[in-house]
Amino acid sequence: MVSDKIFKRIETPLFNKEICKLKAGDEVLLSGVIYTLRDQAHFRMVELINKGKTLPICLRNQIIYYAGPTPAKKHVIGSCGPTTSSRMDSFTPALLKAGLKGMIGKGTRSSEVVRMIKRYSAVYFIAPGGAGAYLSFKVRKCSIAAFKDLGPEAIYELEVKDFPLIVGVDARGKNIYERMTKFK
Repeated sequence: MVSDKIFKRIETPLFNKEICKLKAGDEVLLSGVIYTLRDQAHFRMVELINKGKTLPICLRNQIIYYAGPTPAKKHVIGSCGPTTSSRMDSFTPALLKAGLKGMIGKGTRSSEVVRMIKRYSAVYFIAPGGAGAYLSFKVRKCSIAAFKDLGPEAIYELEVKDFPLIVGVDARGKNIYERMTKFK
């Protein structure tokens, strides 16, 4: 059993009241619905936004996970570890403007994305890299939400329970990676 004294428990959808309580470095257990988005799904979503078209999923107060899950074998989903977040940086401002409140991935974000996270009172979470098999056991349900033709890069709706994360960039723009470089 995980101690509630160490981790902050949060649920989706995310609202400013909860987001503003989070600080860079906080350890979080997330429960609720999140959506996977990788490169091609990002491209399509931003293309739809730029054309003023309706998105296939509502981003308002939602969290996206930079992951492409593998097919299920013995569980709801196969391995679903995070991918490198910086690859999505050019798409992030448009999604934040469309109402997105959280992102999950691994690695640093550009200074522009950090500014946008602060501007839109959002949050960037870090998932443990190399732990895709472990993280898959935190997924209770999985279904394709959009862009089925993209296969593993389709948008998947995941229902997660106690998904372990660290706040990488908080709504004030505080960045855990900046804190870490001060210790070098």
